[in-house]
Amino acid sequence: MEKINEEYQKILEQLSDPGLISDYEKFEELSKKKNYLEKIIEKQKNIDDLKTQIEENKTILKTRDDEELSVLAENELPLLQEKIEAMEKEMENLLKENSGPKEPAQSAIIEIRAGTGGDEAGLFAGELYRMYSKYASLQGWRQKILDSHSTEVGGFKEIIFEIDGDVFSRLKNEGGVHRVQRIPKTEKAGRVHTSTATVAVLPKPKSSEIKIRPDEIRIDFFRSSGAGGQNVNKRETAVRITHLPTGISVASQTERSQAQNKENAMAILSAKIIEIKKEENESRLGGKRNDQIGGAKRCEKIRTYNFPQDRVTDHRLKKSWHNIEEIMEGKIDKIVESLQ
Repeated sequence: MEKINEEYQKILEQLSDPGLISDYEKFEELSKKKNYLEKIIEKQKNIDDLKTQIEENKTILKTRDDEELSVLAENELPLLQEKIEAMEKEMENLLKENSGPKEPAQSAIIEIRAGTGGDEAGLFAGELYRMYSKYASLQGWRQKILDSHSTEVGGFKEIIFEIDGDVFSRLKNEGGVHRVQRIPKTEKAGRVHTSTATVAVLPKPKSSEIKIRPDEIRIDFFRSSGAGGQNVNKRETAVRITHLPTGISVASQTERSQAQNKENAMAILSAKIIEIKKEENESRLGGKRNDQIGGAKRCEKIRTYNFPQDRVTDHRLKKSWHNIEEIMEGKIDKIVESLQ
């Protein structure tokens, strides 16, 4: 603990350096380390407080000035000891987190598209987005939508969003076809419908990882078709960028300014170019994404969300979880950890 406290103080000193603002990657790395050490320090403080409470209870039992208080102190001792043992186990797990080789923390760009199933598929794509968004919020990760195309009934034909934090190592296994089985609200006969949505999880490139020359891209501006107020629809704020060497075309129309939409589109483009470069040695260009999403058919599924049976099944693990409503609220830790 002495070494941990010393390291914590050094990190606080580094974080107080005004010059660190210009080095976001180092700032992010130090912040994560600070948060990790704070968890250990707080856990040790709780253990020490419990040990102090045990000593106080033992003192009460020695004097026995108040019989009623002595009985309470005696009954409380085993409970306090159990708490200490549980916290020491948690502390052991925390210390293990920082040992051994780990994948470097990497943010992610997630692309969700409605597959088969019409309006119901679009609604399901929207629910998957909300599930991952809520999961990200529970982890304390920052997120923003880079591009989206909504449906008339409130779902999404496609939504692309970015999550900053140690995301890719956690969510990389979410890529694939997700299938939903349920009775749509518009179904009068009470029949269960099956729809799909596809998820692709791409690592977000670091600024030093890729350089795109201005002469390699064509930028077009157009009017946004989405929500965002009068300004969005009156001016050509939406941006489409085409990468000429690969033919990849991406767009963003979620922000109010051309500059913000251009930044979003460049983030998507960079992720897709990096992915292609990583897969150049495979038989198909961009093989990782194609492997993940397949042809968006019902049979090419990685997971099924069965609402009538209150069950989520991951077909790669051949394992199911219940309480589907809670899962759709972003509580997917058990699934993520099992896949890891």
